[in-house]
Amino acid sequence: MSQNGDLQEAVRGLKNPQLIMLLSNGDQFEKHVAELEKLFPKIPSIGCIGMSYDTRVVEKGVGIIAFLDGVAAAANVLEEVSTMPVKYIERLKQDVKTVNGSSRDTVCIDFCSGNDACVLTTINSVLGNINIPLVGGTGDAGKVSANGKVYEDAVAYAMVKNNNGRVKTYKENIYHQMGNYYFIASKTDKANYIIGELNGHPARQVYQDILHVTEKEILTQTFKNPFGKINGDDTCIISIKEVNGNALTCFRQVNDSDVLIMLELGDYKAIVKETIETIKRDFPKRSAVFSVNCLFRYLLFNDNHYMNEYLQEMASLGNHVGFVGYGEHYNNRFVNQSMTCVVFE
Repeated sequence: MSQNGDLQEAVRGLKNPQLIMLLSNGDQFEKHVAELEKLFPKIPSIGCIGMSYDTRVVEKGVGIIAFLDGVAAAANVLEEVSTMPVKYIERLKQDVKTVNGSSRDTVCIDFCSGNDACVLTTINSVLGNINIPLVGGTGDAGKVSANGKVYEDAVAYAMVKNNNGRVKTYKENIYHQMGNYYFIASKTDKANYIIGELNGHPARQVYQDILHVTEKEILTQTFKNPFGKINGDDTCIISIKEVNGNALTCFRQVNDSDVLIMLELGDYKAIVKETIETIKRDFPKRSAVFSVNCLFRYLLFNDNHYMNEYLQEMASLGNHVGFVGYGEHYNNRFVNQSMTCVVFE
């Protein structure tokens, strides 16, 4: 990593990588993509704009995550994600064949520029049939890179096969249901992720009345009290992005007649410890862990002076690195305010 965006400093000592992931800042992204390709031509690579971390966080500089040995990898891109990502699906099918992966030893890692739900459905049409898991997230500024080229309106992905062991994905949720609130959403605008009413009342007013907060406080209160949507035995977290008159704009889609619940923050320190213990039980030997933490988790942990402690806790797993996303991907699901990760045996 380089806190001031010096790519040469970030890649110092890096020899013979098999796959590279670039996390850069908005000002230097294009330059870093080109520079990286010159330094490591023909090495599969994906990248996006975002913060990265190991035991420290790079907020504005550049972070390079490289797989050094023991993996087979292929990197590529699906374009036109806002309209027709399925047009490019043969690329993904080919890359799955190239790495010759299976559900036991292979993962797809993706960096997306937006329209996540549609992208994940498209990717899952290939990976779902062969049970290959996926972990990823959304970067900033609507740009991603793959193999030395910058793309807009696209998803960059890497198929990564662990040649020496298993892989497994995990998702961590630090929220649980608050009270016995159930809401039926209506007057929604799917395209713009807007909830107009909950149980027939203005959504903003309902949120304020339950939590006794001012309109100004809604955007920070959502760190502690997002909405939840029950999805089978899983709860999908829906965070509030902004107040829109009497409506609420969210970070993910809500449809008319969706049933929502109110969530509250749990004992996140205990939950993190539990996740780490689960991983250690599942994988007594770990070579690497790659995670995606939501921006809202990052802000929450920072506000509570827990971020550094969190990264130290995760470091007990061994090589742990990751990036801060604007939405997290877990298999075929687009989630908010969560942590998703993949563990390599």
